[in-house]
Amino acid sequence: MRISKFYVSTLKEAPAEADVASQKLMLRAGLIKKLSSGIYSWMPLGLITLRKVEQIVREEMNRAGALECYLPHVIPAELWQETGRWDKFGPQLLKIRDRQERDFLFGPTHEEPMTDIVRKDIRSYRQLPVNLYQIQVKFRDEIRPRFGVMRGREFLMKDAYSFDTDRDALMTSYRGMYDAYERIFTRLGLRFRAVEADTGAIGGFASHEFQVLADSGEDAIAWCPLSQYAANVEFAEAVAPASPRPAAAVPMQKRPTPGKSTCEEVAALLGLPLARTVKCIMLAADAEGPSVRVFMLLIRGDHMLNEVKASKLPGLENFRWASDAEIVALTGCKPGYLGPVGIPKDLMLIVDRAVAVMSDFVCGANEPDFHLSGVNFVRDCREPDRVADLRNVVAGDPSPDGKGTLEILRGIEVGHVFALGDVYSKAMGATYLDAGGQSQVIQMGCYGIGVTRVVAAAIEQNHDERGIVWPAAMAPFAVAIAPIGYDRNEAVGALADRLHDELTAAGIEALLDDRGERPGVMFADLELIGIPHRITIGDRGLKEGKVEYQARRDAAATPVLVAEIAAFIKGKLGIE
Repeated sequence: MRISKFYVSTLKEAPAEADVASQKLMLRAGLIKKLSSGIYSWMPLGLITLRKVEQIVREEMNRAGALECYLPHVIPAELWQETGRWDKFGPQLLKIRDRQERDFLFGPTHEEPMTDIVRKDIRSYRQLPVNLYQIQVKFRDEIRPRFGVMRGREFLMKDAYSFDTDRDALMTSYRGMYDAYERIFTRLGLRFRAVEADTGAIGGFASHEFQVLADSGEDAIAWCPLSQYAANVEFAEAVAPASPRPAAAVPMQKRPTPGKSTCEEVAALLGLPLARTVKCIMLAADAEGPSVRVFMLLIRGDHMLNEVKASKLPGLENFRWASDAEIVALTGCKPGYLGPVGIPKDLMLIVDRAVAVMSDFVCGANEPDFHLSGVNFVRDCREPDRVADLRNVVAGDPSPDGKGTLEILRGIEVGHVFALGDVYSKAMGATYLDAGGQSQVIQMGCYGIGVTRVVAAAIEQNHDERGIVWPAAMAPFAVAIAPIGYDRNEAVGALADRLHDELTAAGIEALLDDRGERPGVMFADLELIGIPHRITIGDRGLKEGKVEYQARRDAAATPVLVAEIAAFIKGKLGIE
């Protein structure tokens, strides 16, 4: 491909709103162009890479026995009403209405339509298992679209759905998809980890995320270098301390802390480690009618509340933060100075495992501008109503498998597999007759890969100060030919044309820069685009019968004889 026949549109500077490397580089390299908030056009250069990712996904899904289909983007509301997600999915769901005033939605995921197809066709256990997938545009109305295509509203996704007779068969399908995902991301040349994860809004009883490792990743991953344990921090268990609670050693004291409402401020004022403080978090759960139940949660001052774990506690499934008015009504004090001493008996007290074994700790006095030091359970306040894992794990915590300590990495979620069980099939009446003629509910799994997100994640993991550094499998072109003075030097131009045609005939994707640009402009564009291999042709080298080869990550070029350059490139690409 010659650049003069292609569409290359590079920028020296990224637009001001671009805030992560992938967004900046995709816009600068002309892979995408912004149309609206969270909505991007894919230009020819970007689409080549997108289709390469899509093809590897398709090949491995087919290899795993999944069958490709294609479902409508627009879905009747009644299917989602059957499962309750029409109301539960929230404002991310783009709801639309046709001229007949019938409700529809633009599919963010396709569990319901797939289940509807299967429930109409599957009658016998002999027809199972089935695994259907599609690669299709989805839409989720993100409240704050950001990070370019990484957190856009419209995106390309591969979503697959397995249907099995029982849980054991489902887990066989689940494992098959897990293995296919490992092959996909390995073939794409990405550094990744599969981690245990919460099932979230999709539902089910087991799930794994596939995370591309990158310092800029939104997700925190807990993993143990001495074992196979890995989990999203939202899911990772904070193991209960092994040592029991020490006996009280000091009397409780009321300490003035004017204007100091955070654990960090109080610890600094009192000259104590942050780990000696306890923070109080007030959550509320709305019941039917006007009734509201408020919960007091305690975690150590140097720890963070894990909202996913909190939402799994009885009564807190749909919690919200308690209002200041609700807090004052129960404790007589505004937030920032709260603690468990003297609270009403009907205020549920839930403490984190680490707090449950603390003694002589610091907490709020339930009085503005005062805290208490030397606080102990039983002596100074009642024992907790419940002890639970409430916090995010941190580096150095014991691994839940007992085989070492945890480290924390950052990652970008690019794939997720779910064992759904009967969450959707039961609600939608998807059943089959077993060998004994008895009706049974089909067991389901669903498996997603964010195809557009994979492209951005690859850039987040593979870039430098000059631009993108594509893994070979994702590069839009394998080789760039950079002739210096293409339009001014007949010998340079002739060799560039001949080499381009020879590589192309050999099945090598070559991009010839035939614009006649200055070397600095030409090299900057080719490095920004991220093509893995570059051949530079110049008059000075030709006089010695040589051209220069440089891989995208190489610090310097290597001279290669003109007569050997085609074979040299084929060798680099593993082509015989």
